[in-house]
Amino acid sequence: MAAAMVAAVHGVGRQDRSSPGGGGAPQVDTGKYVRYTPEQVEALERVYGECPKPSSLRRQQLIRECPILSNIEPKQIKVWFQNRRCREKQRKEASRLQTVNRKLTAMNKLLMEENDRLQKQVSRLVYENGYMRQQLHNPSVATTDTSCESVVTSGQHHQQQNPAATRPQRDANNPAGLLAIAEETLAEFLSKATGTAVDWVQMVGMKPGPDSIGIIAVSHNCSGVAARACGLVSLEPTKVAEILKDRPSWYRDCRCVDVLHVIPTGNGGTIELIYMQTYAPTTLAAPRDFWILRYTSGLEDGSLVICERSLTQSTGGPSGPNTPNFVRAEVLPSGYLIRPCEGGGSMIHIVDHVDLDAWSVPEVLRPLYESPKILAQKMTIAALRHIRQIAHESSGEMPYGGGRQPAVLRTFSQRLSRGFNDAVNGFPDDGWSLMSSDGAEDVTIAFNSSPNKLVGSHVNSSQLFSAIGGGILCAKASMLLQNVPPALLVRFLREHRSEWADPGVDAYSAAALRASPYAVPGLRAGGFMGSQVILPLAHTLEHEEFLEVIRLEGHSLCHDEVVLSRDMYLLQLCSGVDENAAGACAQLVFAPIDESFADDAPLLPSGFRVIPLDGKTDAPSVTRTLDLASTLEVGSGGTTRASSDTSSTCNTRSVLTIAFQFSYENHLRESVAAMARQYVRTVVASVQRVAMAIAPSRLGGQIETKNPPGSPEAHTLARWIGRSYRFHTGADLLRTDSQSMDSSLKAMWQHSDSIMCCSLKAAPVFTFANQAGLDMLETTLIALQDISLEKILDDDGRKALCTEFPKIMQQGFAYLPGGVCVSSMGRPVSYEQAVAWKVLSDDDTPHCLAFMFVNWSFV
Repeated sequence: MAAAMVAAVHGVGRQDRSSPGGGGAPQVDTGKYVRYTPEQVEALERVYGECPKPSSLRRQQLIRECPILSNIEPKQIKVWFQNRRCREKQRKEASRLQTVNRKLTAMNKLLMEENDRLQKQVSRLVYENGYMRQQLHNPSVATTDTSCESVVTSGQHHQQQNPAATRPQRDANNPAGLLAIAEETLAEFLSKATGTAVDWVQMVGMKPGPDSIGIIAVSHNCSGVAARACGLVSLEPTKVAEILKDRPSWYRDCRCVDVLHVIPTGNGGTIELIYMQTYAPTTLAAPRDFWILRYTSGLEDGSLVICERSLTQSTGGPSGPNTPNFVRAEVLPSGYLIRPCEGGGSMIHIVDHVDLDAWSVPEVLRPLYESPKILAQKMTIAALRHIRQIAHESSGEMPYGGGRQPAVLRTFSQRLSRGFNDAVNGFPDDGWSLMSSDGAEDVTIAFNSSPNKLVGSHVNSSQLFSAIGGGILCAKASMLLQNVPPALLVRFLREHRSEWADPGVDAYSAAALRASPYAVPGLRAGGFMGSQVILPLAHTLEHEEFLEVIRLEGHSLCHDEVVLSRDMYLLQLCSGVDENAAGACAQLVFAPIDESFADDAPLLPSGFRVIPLDGKTDAPSVTRTLDLASTLEVGSGGTTRASSDTSSTCNTRSVLTIAFQFSYENHLRESVAAMARQYVRTVVASVQRVAMAIAPSRLGGQIETKNPPGSPEAHTLARWIGRSYRFHTGADLLRTDSQSMDSSLKAMWQHSDSIMCCSLKAAPVFTFANQAGLDMLETTLIALQDISLEKILDDDGRKALCTEFPKIMQQGFAYLPGGVCVSSMGRPVSYEQAVAWKVLSDDDTPHCLAFMFVNWSFV
């Protein structure tokens, strides 16, 4: 045994009769050992680098090509490669375990610090509780002592409320004054990052672990809104600091960061005076800007700190630039604490604390600016995720999509997001101007006659704008949604493009990338669209965002529409489709591209953004989609239904923003504007219809069951389904006291098991489903016909159906074993048993097939 171990270390091979694949336990043939020379090992290592598992022919070829291996038998070389693969596997596993151990060690240290902070917070709360009890038992003291606030609140909080009392006015000509502000900022930031200056509440679902993003917490009852994150990354502190300072690369709402002054400090740090602008998330609020002092310094324990705060009249310091149409917001002491970890990597503490001046926006939109969860998703978690993404890419373990490196694909994602933000905001300094309205205020039209300034010098814009002159036109609108989860709506819009998109408009956008222009299309009420094929390009580490190419298969509608017969391509960015991510913004942004898909291809992003609003229990519950502009006019009351319809409704609200961009030639600008305005109105109507259809089906028992379709055909089909089931199986499917058609349809619609019907065709598609069936498939009656039976069944389900199909057609029914299928959104669904039966019409001819999935649930 010892000799074998020594042989493995020194490149010794043992002849065996193991399988060609290297699996199973080796069997000793002759017990003969072979010692390889360094030259032989070098030759074998070269081949191993090219092919770790060479075939028998390749090994024989190796012996012929390398004379130094001529004295070694092919079986012995085979054993060498087996041993080499085994050592490589052991090395990788050992490295992985070491990495996990380092993460667990660092996470344990982090949890111990968090536990210590919580104990301090508990002690403070116990003290405050005792003090308040004392005040209640001594009312005379409570009425005469006016200094209780200074006792109950922390010193840092008191300084935040009354900063002018202790801070003299400072200006840019006094570096010592700026350094004093920086040191105060550092102290207050550290008290939030590792102390108890803010009452932190951990976000739901953010639990620590070796593979988790970290510990995420949000503020509770503090001035402004704040979020904090603690996590581990496998990058050195200096690299982490460099990434975090490049805020536009990871903060998608950041429009620009201008460093106007850099002042070195005596302790080796730097003070920077920064002007930053951020986008408005919707068309109904103004963007924000910030005037910030940023301080970078090192601590005695080797940690690196980047902290910042706004310079205001109360803090002192120089005044920053003022830009029209921007609302000045404030950064309260925030920043990043970056600690080096033993064995490499860093431990990061992130604190974001801002006051976004929520009172300057309409009341219905204030939750966007008052929610710490939204701040955590947009800034705090986004920063940590971006760093983890860069670390993962640096490890070389991330596959490239479409032959492009991750940095290139990440640039595409940033360009799509930034282009959509530019369209929603329409800044005048980018060249945007508003067009006159047609009388209605629901859709805003803006145009940009200087698109090269907007697109940028690094992009080849000659494809978009012809020599005769042109520009970009944007049509945009916002609305309020009730009881529609943002993630579900965006997933539906992504999966069912034909429900809202117009193929003629898509063709117009695609034709703008070609040399030959395409006439402005007329909108079709029910134009046929070819199928869409999703081609994945890249996704982030936690799959919260993914980049993909959409191929729209063209179909000519008539001989004059040859352009529609060509395939069209979209570059698409989808994010925020996790329904469990509290405060996450769901977004679907896309732009037409041509077949070449060059790195410098011009992009005109369009799309949808849905941002959740914190529900207010005292607001009336409405289960319909409302136009946000009308809500702003009449107040937050809206239109209410009868109390019986809203008594159990969960009032969740979100803001939907839609923006579509089109290129135009100067002589066609008015025609394109009219088309764009009408198209956005059509899309808004489609989204409202979809929202009303999917809203109740995802909120379980909190909402009354959606009414079944009331057409005569639906009543007849329900009667046929129940009668055929009783005829074939001898049992009653629908247990009703009444024999009326209304009661049969209602009983089937409310049946707890999933019941659905599909056509009797070579490729069966679903034609009807009850409420449970729609829930299981995660779809609507409108989109049900786009789903085929084969699409939802897995391999075992398809085999079982093929085996039992003759029995179904002869005997009329069959029981299928339990298994797993998938919804239209790709989620696995388990069921205990399935029943399939023929549905017979009144003249006993086969009408369709019915399926019932018993006791189904999402896996």
